[in-house]
Amino acid sequence: MLPATTHIGLVALTVADLERERRFYEEVLGFQLIDRSERQIWLGAADLAGQTEEPIMKKQPLLLLIEQAEAPRPPSWSTGLYHFAILVPSRPALARSLAQLAASRYPLGGYADHLVSEALYLSDPEGNGIEIYRDRPRETWRWQSGQVAMATDPIDVRAMLTEGRAELERQPWRGLPAGTTIGHVHLRVADLRQAEHFYHQLLGFAITARMPGALFVSAGGYHHHLGLNTWESRGASAPPEGSLGLRLFSIELPTRAEIERVAERLERERWPIERHGEIIAVRDPWHHLVLLTPEGKRQPDDLATWLA
Repeated sequence: MLPATTHIGLVALTVADLERERRFYEEVLGFQLIDRSERQIWLGAADLAGQTEEPIMKKQPLLLLIEQAEAPRPPSWSTGLYHFAILVPSRPALARSLAQLAASRYPLGGYADHLVSEALYLSDPEGNGIEIYRDRPRETWRWQSGQVAMATDPIDVRAMLTEGRAELERQPWRGLPAGTTIGHVHLRVADLRQAEHFYHQLLGFAITARMPGALFVSAGGYHHHLGLNTWESRGASAPPEGSLGLRLFSIELPTRAEIERVAERLERERWPIERHGEIIAVRDPWHHLVLLTPEGKRQPDDLATWLA
């Protein structure tokens, strides 16, 4: 029901220590500073102009950090962010990130071959889950009865690390490469039926995979733009309002008309929505704030209403 070009735009996190988080995301992961204020930092990936080697800041942010030093830490058994996923454009780019993490002596939480992708897992200094991954070519993905085959198989991480170190010898680390995006967001939810109703029937994502305790949905035949699981949160409550962790994420659609189609489905069910300009805000059953925005609508001025 959603256009094929629908994708995740930006992820915003509420953090306790903005400077510590900035150092991690810039110096360890390789994000580039786009904009900042006293309590907010907007981060993106570098772009390259033509054949020059000088990095130019990408205008579109991917990650927003918002400092609230007194925000409560969410209970361990609650809904919220499982991880957000940084999609890099190639296996060499993923190998470079692995080598950079090793050089920084930053611990990995795991790594996996998902058949459709290869992924590294870690957490930021405040415990927010992160995946860094690269997709395999779509023509290699295997589909059966409308579901994509995914697995959690081992990766030869030593071979990837060797590849990454060779890449860094060839060209020193300069941060996340051009073409990096937020590939997907994975949420801890309390009930998969409710999650399916909201994200599939109301928002319009297609179901791409089911597995015990988890549901995956996407637009345009992607393996998943959203993961939804109850592995450690079945029946859990949402954390207190204003807690550390996920503040919001945006879903970008190609036109305002497509956003209105989603809004009509929500309004038919009397699901509360908030409109501001071209953007519509809605909360899922566990109060995760989701912004439906036109393509590229994620600058500080665009989102100011929801960041006050």
